Amino acid sequence: MMLALLLARMGVDVFVLEKHADFLRDFRGDTIHPSTLEIMHELGLLDEFLKRPHQEIRELVGQVGKDIVTIGDFTHLPTHCRFLALMPQWDFLNFIRDQARRYPSFHLKMQAEVTDLIRENDTVAGVHAETLEGPLEIRAGLTIGADGRHSLVRQRAGLDVINLGAPMDVMWMRLSRRPSDPAQTFGHVDRGKILVLLNREEYWQCAFVIAKGTADELRRRGLASFRQEIAGLAPFLRDRLEELRDWENISLLTVAVDRLARWSRPGLLCIGDAAHAMSPIGGVGINLAIQDAVATANILGPRLLQETPSENELHAVQRRRTFPTRATQRLQIVVQNNVIRRVLGDAKPLTLPWILKLLRRWPILRRIPARLIGVGFRPEHVRTPEASASTSVDAASSG
Repeated sequence: MMLALLLARMGVDVFVLEKHADFLRDFRGDTIHPSTLEIMHELGLLDEFLKRPHQEIRELVGQVGKDIVTIGDFTHLPTHCRFLALMPQWDFLNFIRDQARRYPSFHLKMQAEVTDLIRENDTVAGVHAETLEGPLEIRAGLTIGADGRHSLVRQRAGLDVINLGAPMDVMWMRLSRRPSDPAQTFGHVDRGKILVLLNREEYWQCAFVIAKGTADELRRRGLASFRQEIAGLAPFLRDRLEELRDWENISLLTVAVDRLARWSRPGLLCIGDAAHAMSPIGGVGINLAIQDAVATANILGPRLLQETPSENELHAVQRRRTFPTRATQRLQIVVQNNVIRRVLGDAKPLTLPWILKLLRRWPILRRIPARLIGVGFRPEHVRTPEASASTSVDAASSG
């Protein structure tokens, strides 16, 4: 959607396919980082965007055993917004859609599920899709695979996936929030358990982190046992755990960290999770995807106004985004292997790690994780102009 907005803003003809009837799906990435807010500022949309309901997080706080420590301080970032915004992803996507509709070259088809690629002479020439009205064929000079970590586009294109592994899965759920509850977003870590609470004003969005592949065992122990696990980490939630009436109230995210060896084929480019699935650590996935979109528009947008990009030009997007992708994934894997895996595999009482002791003793160090999470490696900036005419064709395929 972000890439479609950027290209339509330039005058490139764009057709977005979305297989659902709307964007209303819970437990997707909802953290809008300062790097993304900076993009909104560069597009002149920030003030209007921030009128949408959202929460602003200026510090990341965690609890290890009984010790509470501030992990990241966003208030010193070199950005216009020195906070992390929490906004439901459907609100974010609806906002981007509404902005893109201002441009005549933007087209969106809901309830249109891509089923295969159109190939001509070893080149991807568009997509086949199923809609409520029947089969749909869209031909395009460039097809964008932006359909997530289980991307059908990358599967049909035969792109090789490098699996980097993940030691955990995440069980997501909602619990109501009371005025007397803590205000901040919080992480609780203790004795083989991790619980993250995201403040949604009216409710808590809760992430219960479990060892990879143990969801069935957890379900066998029963819902009452699961409720007790949560109450042990966040006792103030005990009086509302009956809201988890059955396992249908709890959504399992199977965590994957992977990336494509090559993001493109002639006529096709994958970006976002379709090119590199991220761990939920740091909530960086959506923001990295948006950085991909900006880089893609900067590199390919001018060419799309003239002719179809060459394979080398498509590969230039990957070359531009390889370092931030690998660096972010490397950082996530270090945290997974040295923190998450150890916590989930250890039933002994936890003590505060030395690095968190340093963050507590020297507050200036909190700016480092804030920079890594909030801005990341090699942040992109909008380099493309705004125009009204549409002169070329691009098809963006969305999950």
